[in-house]
Amino acid sequence: MFSQSLSELPIFEGYDPDALLKTMQGILDKSQKIMAHLIEQQTERVEQGEIPTIDHDPLNISQASQELIMHFMMNPVSLMEANLSLWREQLKVIENVWRRSLGLEIEPYIDAAKGDRRFKHEAWNTVPSFDFVKQSYLLSATWLHNTIKAIGIKDSDSQHAKKIDFYTRQLIDALAPTNFVATNPEVLFLTLQTGGQNLLNGLNNFLEDLERGKGRLSVKMTDLDAFTPGKNIAVTAGKVVFQNDLMQLIQYTPSTEKVYKRPLLIVPPWINKFYILDLRENNSFVKWAVDQGQTVFVISWVNPDATLANKNFEDYMLEGPLAALAAIEKATGEKEVNAIGYCLGGTLLTSTLAYMASKQDKRIVSATLFTTLLDFKDPGELSVFIDEEQIEALEAKMDEKGYLEGSHMATTFTMLRANDLIWSFHINNYLMGREASAFDLLYWNSDSTRMPAKMHSFYLRNMYLNNALKTPNKVTLAGEPIDLGKVNIPMCFVSAQEDHIAPWESTYAGTQLVSGDVKFILGGSGHIAGIINPPYKPKYFYYTNDKTKTIDSPNVWLKGATKHEGSWWPHWALWIDQYGDGKVDARVIGTGALPIIEDAPGSYVKVRALAG
Repeated sequence: MFSQSLSELPIFEGYDPDALLKTMQGILDKSQKIMAHLIEQQTERVEQGEIPTIDHDPLNISQASQELIMHFMMNPVSLMEANLSLWREQLKVIENVWRRSLGLEIEPYIDAAKGDRRFKHEAWNTVPSFDFVKQSYLLSATWLHNTIKAIGIKDSDSQHAKKIDFYTRQLIDALAPTNFVATNPEVLFLTLQTGGQNLLNGLNNFLEDLERGKGRLSVKMTDLDAFTPGKNIAVTAGKVVFQNDLMQLIQYTPSTEKVYKRPLLIVPPWINKFYILDLRENNSFVKWAVDQGQTVFVISWVNPDATLANKNFEDYMLEGPLAALAAIEKATGEKEVNAIGYCLGGTLLTSTLAYMASKQDKRIVSATLFTTLLDFKDPGELSVFIDEEQIEALEAKMDEKGYLEGSHMATTFTMLRANDLIWSFHINNYLMGREASAFDLLYWNSDSTRMPAKMHSFYLRNMYLNNALKTPNKVTLAGEPIDLGKVNIPMCFVSAQEDHIAPWESTYAGTQLVSGDVKFILGGSGHIAGIINPPYKPKYFYYTNDKTKTIDSPNVWLKGATKHEGSWWPHWALWIDQYGDGKVDARVIGTGALPIIEDAPGSYVKVRALAG
């Protein structure tokens, strides 16, 4: 039943308007001091040359915006009809809210999508004013998105159309009533209850984030002091047995009496740190693999600085997986290994396999790719950030320091899930005035890494912009033109159905580029949760289809796939068992030709460049 007015709610009991007014005056005074301080800081940084010239269109959206305006101007009748339609629909919302306020048991005219957590507070459904705000917003958001697609975007596959669609959704998310004090009932009620103390706390949180970001807002997603690699995350026992400029190689301590003869090498992405695969004991893929009898080696990439500016993609290959193979042979006596590559690490691993094929090098017997793109024709919403103009601007930025700041990539990825990774923290930290909670996954997400300028430029241009990797001999590494078609070993592709970074339909295309036997596993959830889905607490499901190699369409593959409940990890364990080459006595770290350097997780992973 609707409450008839806000004043009837229990929240107003004990409400002190004088206390609220006093707090608001304090917030205003403090805000003025903060702005003066920020202006002074930024002025000093400009004078010292720390702030580069501002690019007024860093996202290269001006042309797309002009195209949108042109389409609207060329279709005035359609635009007028769309406006009339919005007006008629708005009248229906008013009628719906009015009838609901009279006590009629009817459903809202328009309601939030299932899973939209923004409108979970009961006042959105019980207070007429908030119900009207919610329905009006949802109606306007739907109208704006549909109108732009119908009138403003003529070629829905063009780069400009994708940008318009993406940034329209960014605007819609930013204007949600939940993001403002006066139109968010939970925030408004808390403000009245505390006399505005929550807003004052939020202002302090805002100031701390600005200070930490040195004038750039670095939103605190989690308690940054709650975790330390090697103490309460990344704690699986092991030793660093090799290192060079780009990586440390970790060998993990066996937990079984017998282990597979062939070791397992894991190549993680260098955009993030490796311990996403080793967060806690109950969700650590590394610990689980060790418990299955694998001798696990993991590459821990360096967090590069300007001294590594000229390291290229091929250097990551030579000093990464290829150097690791040589080190593993010294440590264990084994030339042959099985390998896993995650995301960008999978792209590097497959490129390495193609390079090795050209050299008749057969040391990697099987390969598993987690959420890995090989064909970049459709990389999902990341394509919005990839065009010649944006890459040139990024290259200019990288040339200034010799590397790309980790915060830049972090911002890109958070924009892909703005409601979850931007606006939820805006509400919690700044409007509610709460401290960020301790969450291991968000700590890892904030523990970003830099990228060498030359390598990142090569990667963006050859993979995302030109999609050159899929074309035989179009990419050359260490003097060798590579061809993915020459990769003729068993491969297992593992992808996630809701992946917004590496869409599974695009990762599936990679199965058709290699020549060996191929298995494809499709997990539930997204880029991280779809992979980190341990059998101890399985949250999701997965699909398999034994006819992967003969099916070139991902949708056809899915229609014929079998759905399994639970974690895909045990299913993969049965697959990798075929290539373990039997069992041997568990290996003692340090008894081979490589001495122990330090305890896992090593020192490279502890170099922090925290992102907002």
